[in-house]
Amino acid sequence: MTTVNIATHLQEMARRQPEQSAVMLPVGRAVQGKSSYTTLTYHQLDWMSDRLAEEFVKLGVGPGVRTVLMVPPSLEFFALTFALFKAGAVSVFVDPGMGVKNIGKCLAEAQPEAFVGIPKAHFARWLIGWGKPTLKQNIAVGPGAGWCRLLGHITTWDVPGFLPPGHMTESSEFSIAATTAADTAAILFTSGSTGVPKGAVYSHGNFAAQIEMLRTAFSIQPGEIDLCTFPLFALFAPALGMTAVVPRMDFTRPATVHPPEIADPIQQHGVANLFGSPALLNRVGRYYERENVQWPSIRRILSAGAPVSAEIIERFARHLAPGVQIYTPYGATESLPVAVIGSDEILTDTRHVTAQGGGTCVGRPVEGIQVSIIRISDDPIENWDDSLVLSPGEIGEIVVHGLNVTQEYFHRPDLTALAKIADAKAGRSRHRMGDVGYLDSKGRLWFCGRKSHRVITADRTHFTEPVEGVFNTHPAVFRTALVGVRRSGGIEPVLCVERESAHRRDPTESLTRELKELGARFEQTRPIQTFLYHDAFPVDIRHNSKIFREKLAVWAEEQMKT
Repeated sequence: MTTVNIATHLQEMARRQPEQSAVMLPVGRAVQGKSSYTTLTYHQLDWMSDRLAEEFVKLGVGPGVRTVLMVPPSLEFFALTFALFKAGAVSVFVDPGMGVKNIGKCLAEAQPEAFVGIPKAHFARWLIGWGKPTLKQNIAVGPGAGWCRLLGHITTWDVPGFLPPGHMTESSEFSIAATTAADTAAILFTSGSTGVPKGAVYSHGNFAAQIEMLRTAFSIQPGEIDLCTFPLFALFAPALGMTAVVPRMDFTRPATVHPPEIADPIQQHGVANLFGSPALLNRVGRYYERENVQWPSIRRILSAGAPVSAEIIERFARHLAPGVQIYTPYGATESLPVAVIGSDEILTDTRHVTAQGGGTCVGRPVEGIQVSIIRISDDPIENWDDSLVLSPGEIGEIVVHGLNVTQEYFHRPDLTALAKIADAKAGRSRHRMGDVGYLDSKGRLWFCGRKSHRVITADRTHFTEPVEGVFNTHPAVFRTALVGVRRSGGIEPVLCVERESAHRRDPTESLTRELKELGARFEQTRPIQTFLYHDAFPVDIRHNSKIFREKLAVWAEEQMKT
């Protein structure tokens, strides 16, 4: 069978551009707006990951061995990740921001056989007992790794010591594991922002398809400079031949980033590509709102993790060269990308439909993805049938099919049954995104919210995005969230409102009156009569953008009791 391994992309780029920087990280403190960087060339990253892969295999961390990697964005992170791919091991990625309890649940499900992490991660593993029943190899990396020997049998690596000596450029390829497209490459645990964290099983074929889809959808070229503000997405940069510049920031709190830490590397390195969550773009855009700061090198910006408002896009776009677009790719951990739309179309067309209750347009399906809208159901659907499909304009569940779509959750057959629909004709399962939406007459996909967040009353079903899109147009409103609150007469739709900071002390009575008048203009929003004001919505830990509506619903119920 044909070997398919995501690490072959790194090898190919190392052959084509050995002296180009693959990864750059800031070191020390910035001086006069400029940071010093430590760098790995493509040749160095390929060599280092080869040597690490050899050591992994010697320790028995080879094909199929589930290996937790808990290392922050660093040179070690990139080298170790590609080394695990080369060795054929199964990398287990767990977002540290999800909290100790959820990490424990994820690792209990993953049943890892090896654990690679910085000292802090190993001390937590030892103290809490993460993975204790199944772990056979523990490897400590990074500063202070030697202290981890106090925890018992553990291997310590000085990862920079695996660099090639001097300026050697001759090839020293490791024989990459002969994995196939169907072999598991990684288990990526979702953040749990919409439920229990679960491990999406990624095959090498899934990753390979993603690389080609991203390259095609955004015309990404080798040699571009990429500013990486989301660690896992940063791994695509070396595979695509870009230079990954890692900024100085807390990656679990993009909403609190110091804006110059984003702007300075853009200017210093001529960044062409930037991936940033809506919260990050909002913070940076607001910071520079009144300054004539321009970033002419940027060719494209990608923003995902939650719907991006037209206001955030418009504010950030002022700093870009004419013709440069901000793209908002739609997808999920289980399937990315699905669809994409650019800021030109959003600002001139779809934002007006959103403001009138039409939901949020996420664009047209990318090449290689099939999107269908089916009747909404909370039950498993065992087999695909074309009779499930709704007509254009009808709101239903979003279902996707393609080579980048994962096929199962690790050790969670119950959740797999709820999310996957077997398709015998296609030979692959289709994935239920857990979202609702519709396709318009132009083939564009419109997002109407999470299926689990719809508010079902005695009279109708309310979808979050169509309702919130109307109220979010009020100048005193930063964002809103529709929730359902149990009352004696049934479920009542309630709108939680987070105001713009400049309006947080304004009288709520007048704003409530204005919001009711705004809602009365549209059929989707006319039934909303209860408005509650919240200082700062609870949001997800990965992008700081997805609203925890479940927590807001509990808060709203408490507020309405008083």
